[in-house]
This record gives sequence, structure tokens and C-alpha cells, in this order.
Amino acid sequence: MFWKKSPSAVLATLLTIHLLAHIDRNMLLGFSPQIIKDLAINNAQYGFLVGAVWVLSFGVMAMFMGTLADRFSRTRIIAAGVLIWSACTWASGHAQTFEQMAIARFFVASGEAALVPAAVGLLAELFSEKRRGTAMGLFFMGIPLGIGCSFLLAGTIGAAHGWRTTFYALGVIGVAIAVPLALLKEDRGQLAPQEVGAPALKQVLAVLRLIRGHRALRFTIVGFVLTHIAFAGLSFTQLWMVNERGMDAAGIATRIGALQLVFGTLGSVVGGVLSDRVARKLPGGHATFMTLLIVICAPLVIAYRFAPAGSALFYIGMCVGFFLPLALYGPANAAITSMAPQKMRSTISGFTMLCINVFAIAIGTVAVGAATDYLVANGSTAPLTRVLLTTDVLAIASALFFALAARASCKQPAIDIHPLQATR
Repeated sequence: MFWKKSPSAVLATLLTIHLLAHIDRNMLLGFSPQIIKDLAINNAQYGFLVGAVWVLSFGVMAMFMGTLADRFSRTRIIAAGVLIWSACTWASGHAQTFEQMAIARFFVASGEAALVPAAVGLLAELFSEKRRGTAMGLFFMGIPLGIGCSFLLAGTIGAAHGWRTTFYALGVIGVAIAVPLALLKEDRGQLAPQEVGAPALKQVLAVLRLIRGHRALRFTIVGFVLTHIAFAGLSFTQLWMVNERGMDAAGIATRIGALQLVFGTLGSVVGGVLSDRVARKLPGGHATFMTLLIVICAPLVIAYRFAPAGSALFYIGMCVGFFLPLALYGPANAAITSMAPQKMRSTISGFTMLCINVFAIAIGTVAVGAATDYLVANGSTAPLTRVLLTTDVLAIASALFFALAARASCKQPAIDIHPLQATR
């Protein structure tokens, strides 16, 4: 396994794959008007394609793929996932009906569910605790970069050649990446039984027992899930700016995309790098760092909802709102993997992804929409302002759970550091 001797190259490869995953995932958003028209679907069906079908597949499969990644070759698991989602991205370009697109997107999500659990487990093995936050932050930089690139591709190549051709091209690129990746050997069979994950059901039950008995780990996962309530609010941000703050729809859409790309990426890098440098000096480590980061950013996030539209404070608060959630990815994943045995890291990552997608993204987005409709029906003059302020407060409340995790971690230190990490 010569490739494990170059952790930076592995990280760069995983970042590239993660970038491709989020381009494929968000391409429907970039081509929404064309796809709705060509497939003759309504807004509810489109919402199902970009929302429910993704959560139903990705959320459940992430944990299952995590159990496989803890037992078998992680490179092969990732390669299989890339092959599946790329083939189904290509198939999405051939879809002629809502049903065909729904099936294709279901399996795109299933394939992408293999990436994060396996990649997190692999990076946790290759990078020591001193560098793990940086590695995780750089890997999750694929999220804002992928979102930004999906809209960029839709507006350039997509505008010239159409959405179907763009989907075909992305599918071919993914298959071309999957084939050589599958050739990278990772023989997990040579590991001792105690270093390899159990079969799926036993592995899941073991992980749930670990989480139940490890307070610091449990609080960190709850806090990390809660921060994603911010993403539920983000789905309604443009609507809030246009309907309640009087901003131009076309202009603000471009601005949101650019600022999210820049400050989301900045958050991933800065959060990961800074957490590795600061966390080791703080009691409670990464959990304390995340608590302090949220406390520092919280006033600007709240002020953003009340500042005059277009003012300096308004844009500063918006940028901080884009920066903060991504800045937590590096330290949160570093903390979670450091508190988990090596043989459970991918499964725990999958469990975390499941909770995020179900409780924060799916239920959170529906709750925001339902609460807004309720306030509108009862005559509220600024329903979205009130609801989005609530999502901000809930996301900021994650600091409480990170603080509890920091306190508990002082009594329950990190465990199961792999010997390979001592030299990384």
C-alpha cells in the first residue's frame, strides 16, 4: 500500500473526488429552469428531486457504507461509489420523465454516500491528531467549491451545450476517476480482528452503544447536527432577501453564490488549520475551539437579520453566516474520529451524516417552510425574518453542546490512536 506513504496526495485525490460529488449533487439546482421545462414537472416534483429523494437515499446509505468501509478496502468502496453515482449522473442526462430522473438521482445519492464515511476514516488514519483538523477541513472544502462550480458550469458550458450534455460529460469524468482508484490496493484482511469492523448490524449496534456511553462523543455529534439547522435556513435566504428586504432577485442570487463560494471555502480552510493550532492549547481541545468560534461569530450572525439591507453590517453578517458552518467541519470531524476506535470511525461518520440529513436538512427545511406558512396565515408582516432568526439561534445553540463535550472530554480522553499516525 505504497500510496499511504503520501498522505497529502491522498488528501488531494479525496478533495478532487469530493468536489466532483458536490458538482454532480448540485447540478440540478444550476439547471432547474431547463430541467423543469424539459421534463414537464411541477415545483413539488422538483422539490422531491433535490430534497426528499436525496435524504431517503443518502442518509440511510451513508451509515451502511460506513460499516462496509470499516471492514473492507476503503479505496474500493469509494471507487464503487464514484462509479455508481457517475453512471447514474450520465443516466440523468437521458431522463425523459420525472420517474426516470427520480430513480437516477436516488442512485446518484446512494453512490455518493460511500465517499464521506470512507474518506473520513482514511484521513483519520493517515493524519495525526495535530494535523487532522486541517486535513478534514481541506477535504470538506469540496462542499462550497462544488456548489460554486456547479452553478459556474451551468452558466458556461451548460449554457452553450445544454444540461443533458453537461450530465453526460460529468458521468464520463467520474467513471474515468473510478477505474484507476479501484486499482489502489488496501488489504484490510491482514489486520487483527479487533482492528476491523463487525458485520453491518453488529457494527451499527456497537457504534450506538459507544455513542450512548461516551458523553463527549454524543455531545459533539448533537452539536454538529444542530449547526446544520443553518443550512435549512439557507434554503430560504434568497426568498427572504427579495420578499422582506426588497433586494433584486437576479442580482442577489449571483452575490449569494459568489460570497458562499468564497467564504464557505475560507471557512473550511481556516477552521481546520486554526483548530489544529489552537485546540491543543485549550482544555477540551477541538470542542472548546468550536464553542469559542461560535460565540465570537454569533453577534454578527444575529445582527445580519436586523441590519439595513445592503449595508456593510448586512454583508459582513451574511459572510460570517456562510463562513461559520463550514469552519466547524474540520474540528468537528477531527474531534469525532479522535474519540472513536479506528474500526468504528467510518460507521460513526455515516451515522453523523444520517442524523444531519434527516434531522437538520430534511425535517429542518420542512419545519422552516411550515412555520413560515403558519405565520403568513396569521398575518405576520415579516414571517421569514422571524423563522430564519430562529434557525440562527438554534444553530448558535450548538455551542452549548460543544461546551458540554469539552467538559466531558477532559474526563474521557481520545482513544485508539493508530501507530501509523505517530509519524504523520
